[in-house]
Amino acid sequence: MSKVKIKIEAIHDVVCSWCPIGYNNFKTALKRLEDEVEAHITYLPFELNPDMPEEGETIVNYFKRKQKWSSATLKDYQESLVKTAQNAGIVIDFIKRTHYYNSRKAHKLIHLAEQFNKQNAINESLIEVYFKQGLDISNTDVLLDIAEQLGMDRVSTQKALSSSELTLVLEKKIERQKALKLHSIPAFIINEDTLVSGANSVEFFEKVLSEYIDVDSLNKKITV
Repeated sequence: MSKVKIKIEAIHDVVCSWCPIGYNNFKTALKRLEDEVEAHITYLPFELNPDMPEEGETIVNYFKRKQKWSSATLKDYQESLVKTAQNAGIVIDFIKRTHYYNSRKAHKLIHLAEQFNKQNAINESLIEVYFKQGLDISNTDVLLDIAEQLGMDRVSTQKALSSSELTLVLEKKIERQKALKLHSIPAFIINEDTLVSGANSVEFFEKVLSEYIDVDSLNKKITV
């Protein structure tokens, strides 16, 4: 039995807490359907804070400034978020993860990695080093370490990250994302015709993906 080929564009930000939760749940749904589905995942960047300075901002200050949250409100939110992340197989350690950072350079690395079909591995490594280890994902050396560990050449990667060509391509991706007028992330575009928003459950994503399997099976019957 041939597998149904599905193209997925994940719309995310590297510093978005809900994005790895949605990503992992989506990936688990694909795993459940792996005998029937062959998925190819790429990424569209959504910068939550495009003007964030490279040194970043503490999460405490960010929520106090943007949302007017008290320390108690933030604590409750983080405790709930950590539990939700754990259920999705994601570790968020707020003792180590203390800052939001500018994510532009990290998005560049994910796009660059598409040339080597390493975009998912890069994304998952970024999730690990940022949410679990609290590293600065705007730091070039942190990004180069990730790339090198995954078999990408350090020198050529460094040159690419500073190139105007890569910046231009990323900006075109951002324009595409903005044209969708999304209000929240994560979101997923399936086969260029279905937009699914939110860090939904595994079961929800599995149901959505199963519809493509059913349609493919119906089309084959009609063709025959």
